Amino acid sequence: MSLRRLRLGYLPLLDASPLIVAAELGFAREEGLELDLVRLRSWAQSRDMLGAGLIDAAHMLVPMPVGQALGLGPPQPDVDLVMFLAQGGQVFAVNTTLEARLRVEGHGFDLTDAWAAGQALRRVVTGRLRVGVPFRFSTQLELTEHWLSACGFEPDSLALLTTPPPMMADALVAGEIDAFCVGEPWGSVAADRGVAALLLAGTAIWAAPPEKGLTVRRDFAEERPDETGALMRAVARAGRWLDAEDHRGTAVELIVHPDYLDLPWDLIEPGMTGELSVSGRGERRSLPGFLTFHAGAASFPWKSIAALFAVRMARLHGLDPQLAMARAMGHFRTDLYRQHLRPAGIPLPGASMRVEGTLDEDRTVPAEKGQMILRADRFFDGFTFDPALVLSSTN
Repeated sequence: MSLRRLRLGYLPLLDASPLIVAAELGFAREEGLELDLVRLRSWAQSRDMLGAGLIDAAHMLVPMPVGQALGLGPPQPDVDLVMFLAQGGQVFAVNTTLEARLRVEGHGFDLTDAWAAGQALRRVVTGRLRVGVPFRFSTQLELTEHWLSACGFEPDSLALLTTPPPMMADALVAGEIDAFCVGEPWGSVAADRGVAALLLAGTAIWAAPPEKGLTVRRDFAEERPDETGALMRAVARAGRWLDAEDHRGTAVELIVHPDYLDLPWDLIEPGMTGELSVSGRGERRSLPGFLTFHAGAASFPWKSIAALFAVRMARLHGLDPQLAMARAMGHFRTDLYRQHLRPAGIPLPGASMRVEGTLDEDRTVPAEKGQMILRADRFFDGFTFDPALVLSSTN
């Protein structure tokens, strides 16, 4: 069988695992594809290479296509997010100075209590808190702003600084930042080096934070629909395989390879299993559901999430929220998800939008056919977002 070759860009993070597994375990080959995975250095490089057609698809931060849709990035061809690659997997970490102050306060570093962690951090921070985030359009930035503002940090008391994930630990050591929010394994790398302590998991702020998406240029999806569908099915099948608990060890063996993350097993394994080390002291915390690739509709690109990010960006940049929502939702391609994954038997939600933040626990809901389970998606402070209310507002 003649295979069609596709070039995919990715950054060295655990949430690139569906791409690596699709390439290494034959899911892509079974769909008639050969995947050439290209390791990139930054999210801007991912955006620019995809826009220039140097790669066919990209592992990309979920809010990035939203920022592009709102005209907040450099001019590029239209880019669409066709599926989420993962939910969760983020950690918030602090430098050793803040760690020491928090321990004097008696904070337990359980990684799961966002209120307690936020209030404790307020008490020990003096001056402006400088937080590293991987990009200005990132779930990490959204989580950090939401959490700290809800816990009483004023905007002028925070500085959010773009820092590439592999450079977070070095930025702490250099004194450029005091804390960071990043996808694994880079929190575990900093903790292992003894320069940081993990303070909170992203899932403690938002139970189902969409972390990365599979993105393609719109003209690629339109002109090469067969390859688009084959790629989506291969990646979805890889994500489903990854969510089998007994497969995570095999996945670690794949992604530690020098061609991919090129890190030791003991720095990759914690994020994949949800058994995280707080610091170099050996304190372990068990976080079920810390990183999910497919289960509970984790890969479905809800238009309501595009709307949520768009409204937050619009208010920050002085744009019209209703117009921003409409533009952003057009780039989260639930139509392509349904078209290309229906033949693979992937469960499909009955709607493409919902009220975000309403599920306190996993719930069985009506699906396009029969029923399916949706993951809990509550925010720690009870925040919910209803796109319909924004669309109906005249303000």
